[in-house]
Amino acid sequence: MQISPASLISTDANYVPGSARAPIRTLNQDDFLKLVMAQLTHQDPLKPQSDAEFIAQMTQFSALEQAKSMQTDISALRSEQQLLQANALLGRSVKLLDDQGGTITGNVTAIEIESGTPRLVVNNQSYDLSALLSIEPSPSGTAPTTP
Repeated sequence: MQISPASLISTDANYVPGSARAPIRTLNQDDFLKLVMAQLTHQDPLKPQSDAEFIAQMTQFSALEQAKSMQTDISALRSEQQLLQANALLGRSVKLLDDQGGTITGNVTAIEIESGTPRLVVNNQSYDLSALLSIEPSPSGTAPTTP
C-alpha cells in the first residue's frame, strides 16, 4: 500500500482535492506524529523498525523545534537590544556615515521605528543604527536620563 505524503500532512477538513491552496512549508509536532504512526502502521512485520530508531527521530525533531524557537527568541532579543541602544542615544551628539560616504554630525532628536528596526533622527534625517561612527560625551559628562 502506498502512502502519499500529502495525505499524512493535510489537516484541513475543508480541503478539496484539486483545489488551489498554498503548500505547507514546515512540519509541526502533529505532522511528525502522523508520520511515525504511518511508519508503524505500514512497516514490514518481518523487519520492524526498532524503538531506538523512533527515539532518534523524535530527538532530532525535538532538537530542530528547539533550535527554531531559540532563533526566534534571539531575533526578538536583538531587536529589543537595538531599541535600547538607540534610546540611549537620544539627546547625544553623534557622528554618522551618510549614503554617499560622508560624515554627518548632530544631536539625536528622535528615534523612528521602521519595520521593527530603530533609526536615529539627526538633523531631521533618519539614519540606520549601523551608520553610527562615534558618540560624543554629553555636555555634563553624564549620560542623559530617561523617565
